[in-house]
Amino acid sequence: MAQLTDDCFAFGGPLLSVEEAGALIGERLPVLAGIETVSLGEADGRIAAADVRAGLDLPPFDNSAVDGYAVRYADLSPGAETVLPVRGRLPAGAAPDAAALAGSAMRIFTGAPMPPGADTVFMQEDVRRAGEAVALPAGLKPGANRRLAGEDVARGSIVVPAGRRLTPPDLALAAATGHARLPVRRRLRVAVFSTGDELAEPGAALRPGAIHDSNRVLLCALLRRLGAEVSDLGILRDDPTLLPERLRAAASGHDLILTSGGVSTGEEDHVKAAVEAIGRLVFWRLAIKPGRPVAMGLIGDTAFVGLPGNPVAVYVTLLFVVRPLLARLGGALPDAPASQPARAAFRYRKKAGRREYVRVSLRRGADGGVEAVKFPRDGAGILSSLTGSDGLAELPEATTGVEEGDPVEVFLHPLLW
Repeated sequence: MAQLTDDCFAFGGPLLSVEEAGALIGERLPVLAGIETVSLGEADGRIAAADVRAGLDLPPFDNSAVDGYAVRYADLSPGAETVLPVRGRLPAGAAPDAAALAGSAMRIFTGAPMPPGADTVFMQEDVRRAGEAVALPAGLKPGANRRLAGEDVARGSIVVPAGRRLTPPDLALAAATGHARLPVRRRLRVAVFSTGDELAEPGAALRPGAIHDSNRVLLCALLRRLGAEVSDLGILRDDPTLLPERLRAAASGHDLILTSGGVSTGEEDHVKAAVEAIGRLVFWRLAIKPGRPVAMGLIGDTAFVGLPGNPVAVYVTLLFVVRPLLARLGGALPDAPASQPARAAFRYRKKAGRREYVRVSLRRGADGGVEAVKFPRDGAGILSSLTGSDGLAELPEATTGVEEGDPVEVFLHPLLW
């Protein structure tokens, strides 16, 4: 099994852009997830571990695209109606006999194989049936309403590339080309902690000065949507004597440990020292807002990532830093989340040199165009800004301000997951 190296997270620059972070991840980290073979019913959302090739042509034979009458184009009268006797009936799933169709028409249904010699199909609503004959109008092109063998997929071609996160259409295409099981990457095993004496479990009574732990709920749910196998290991208390052993134990059997809070340099931020005592830790200073330095490191052979404590900063750094990390470790092809172009319905000022993600909702303007409306309150701790918005408007590093009507790109929340 591949292992992470001691310097895989090393970075000495002053600020790291989102693209640079993704490039470092792609260059330095190996694929950790092993391979297993699962049924199509278990493969949705998994990462294809190898190219999946078509075991047959799709469609496997020439067939009719409509209900109607199959004929040889050579039997039609140029520029005039043609009357042909009807010989036989061919429904989908039936095999045509080997008798030649010359000088006659065959009643045929959608999906049925083309009779020998037939190359054109008239739709039933375009013809006149008179007893045992059919009158065929002039003007149909040769090959009309015929689907050729292999016109969708040729035998041996790649239908799903290695590294693709499998979707229901991928599974349908695999099934249609002869596959019942697929090789996929094992799900990454991620251990999740929250840190801090101020945290209480959701639903528990709050003592003075305590808050409910929402970050762990957010992280676990997002990680599962991103395809990880998640171990919720609860709350790490600010106890410098217990933290190293809790983290060391979590490293066993997991590919990644993910925490929120506790990795700054404050007197009560003990996670940083605990990781350094049993592993190696570096900070990536990311040029993004909301967000701040993200702790990256190793505990044994297990990757460690320490995220900020504020929930919106957790959300942004997970999606734009940890998401590519998970993709790489899990063997997925790199992909950029889809975005929605819109025009700003707000004014905003920002510092140059860092990328900002502004929480916005989308609406239709008077002219039908899509407008992005800024959430009324800023701050990395405003959790309701995530439930009260549709996505994140990305303001690039070079941008110093946004005026109403300016174009913006919006990453919609569901598309980020």
